[in-house]
Amino acid sequence: MQALRYWDYYDITDTFTDLYDKASHQKSFSYLFDVITSRENILLAYRTIKSNKGSKTPGTDGKTITDIAKLSDNDLVREIQNKLENYRPKKVRRKWIEKANGKWRPLGIPCILDRIIQQSFKQVLEPIAEAQFYKHSYGFRPLRSAHHAMARIQYLINQAHFHFVVDIDIKGFFDHINHALLIKQLWNMGIKDRKVLACISKMLKAEIDGEGIPTEGAPQGGLLSTLLSNIVLNDLDQWIAGQWEFFPLSKSYQSNFGERYAKKRSKLKEGYLVRYADDFKILCNDGKTAQKWYHAVRLYLKERLKLDISPEKSQIVNLRKRESEFLGFTIRADKKGNKRVAHTGIKVDKRRKIKEEAKKHIRRIKASPSTLNALLFNSFVSGIHHYFKRATHVNPEFSRLAYDLQAFIYNRLKQVGKYEHPSNPPPTYKKLYSLGFKTFKIANVYLFPIADVRTVNTMNFSPKLIPYTKDGREQIHQKLRPDIQQEVGYLMKSTIPNRSVEYLDNRISRYSMKMGKCEITGIDLSAHEVHCHHYIPLHLGGTDKFHNLRILHKEVHKLIHCTDKEMIDVLINRLDINKKMVDKVNKYREKCELERI
Repeated sequence: MQALRYWDYYDITDTFTDLYDKASHQKSFSYLFDVITSRENILLAYRTIKSNKGSKTPGTDGKTITDIAKLSDNDLVREIQNKLENYRPKKVRRKWIEKANGKWRPLGIPCILDRIIQQSFKQVLEPIAEAQFYKHSYGFRPLRSAHHAMARIQYLINQAHFHFVVDIDIKGFFDHINHALLIKQLWNMGIKDRKVLACISKMLKAEIDGEGIPTEGAPQGGLLSTLLSNIVLNDLDQWIAGQWEFFPLSKSYQSNFGERYAKKRSKLKEGYLVRYADDFKILCNDGKTAQKWYHAVRLYLKERLKLDISPEKSQIVNLRKRESEFLGFTIRADKKGNKRVAHTGIKVDKRRKIKEEAKKHIRRIKASPSTLNALLFNSFVSGIHHYFKRATHVNPEFSRLAYDLQAFIYNRLKQVGKYEHPSNPPPTYKKLYSLGFKTFKIANVYLFPIADVRTVNTMNFSPKLIPYTKDGREQIHQKLRPDIQQEVGYLMKSTIPNRSVEYLDNRISRYSMKMGKCEITGIDLSAHEVHCHHYIPLHLGGTDKFHNLRILHKEVHKLIHCTDKEMIDVLINRLDINKKMVDKVNKYREKCELERI
């Protein structure tokens, strides 16, 4: 997990672990503002934002991550710290994106500096919230995914034989979050730093360009909104779990009857929640219990969270007779032998959307049969295969899709490509796809066949996979060598005058990626031996971007720029440079417009 490496770079892993541990023991926090505004946390937020594609999307001030990258790390930290002393977020840019059902979803895009601030808050609040979240909430949480939510549903259908589903759709959830209630929920979670709560309140009330100041809701597009939405619905999670799953029974009851049997003898509503963001289901074993859950949840949302449900989209489904929909999949409980098992497929409107996207890619290839367009098509196909191959009926679903698209693809590509069984395709193709399917070869790239996909078993989420505990990190983190981690720490603390935050950040990334080795000699480098060279020098148009930096031994760096012939000989002998290394040095020197050696 890349985020864990970032934590190590900035020596902040122990801080997050401590926050998680204290929150697990229901402790409160009144000192969070200092943690949020710490140098390490702000620089970590910058690094995280920089690696996000959205960082190149401008806010209302027109600035992107490129503008921030020009600042030195000290200037960036100072600017954010000063801004937070009397925080006033800039106007939020409104953008509309089309949903799968043809309707439009409003996004709120904060300015880039406000996004870094939101990320700084999220990094510190997340471990506190994660320690208290319900285990079967899967949306927008570390290491959890839609596939884990589907695995849980399949388990409840196949193993617990729960065939009734309560589908609840919250009407305009993100647009109707109650601000006062959310601040109270944060307080109840132990977040009792008033400066932090005041800043979050201002984020929620940031003016939306052209629309004014919102009185409710958390704009989708803000980096903090997904965490805040989970905090809002965590109350619902805990209440539902407390009605059955976590309902406390006396020890005598448990010992006399067994816990589940004892609960069944009571008037409790048996049901299990599976939630992904604001999309959730409660699975039950009979229709009467499902009816009770439907009305109880509707009332709880209205009275406690000030949220309404959508009656036309909320329903009770008997999976033996009808299918339910969840996260782009369809779900049924079909007969198999003398029992019922979960059968999952692809939603009708999702299939339609996939067809439309496939046709767009094919038209683009016909207009310009380039390597890039062929690779973009392959990326699209591998993406939908990766997501939907957890469906039990994925093969017939995609076979049908391929059949429906076959004539369209053939008629448009027959003049620009060759239709054949792949001969000597690249290793990636052979690893993912069978050579038994005919496909088009475009610009020496074989298009991935849409029909060639097989079901992969969904795996339940392991609760031990937690990035905020030492044991969890040991399972999920391919650690850097301990000595590399230590040297990264030294590099983090070193200062280089007049260097941009982009340069300093990419220097760490490059050193880590090269496992602390010189890129010409291959020798291991300690922090005091490291020099970071611009492959194309700044004065010749080079930049501080990652691809233009090289990690070198300081003496090798001196050799690249040296013009004194005697010193060049001394350096070559001292470094024991061979011919192959000299060739590399000369390539670097050519980029610097210096004579070869």
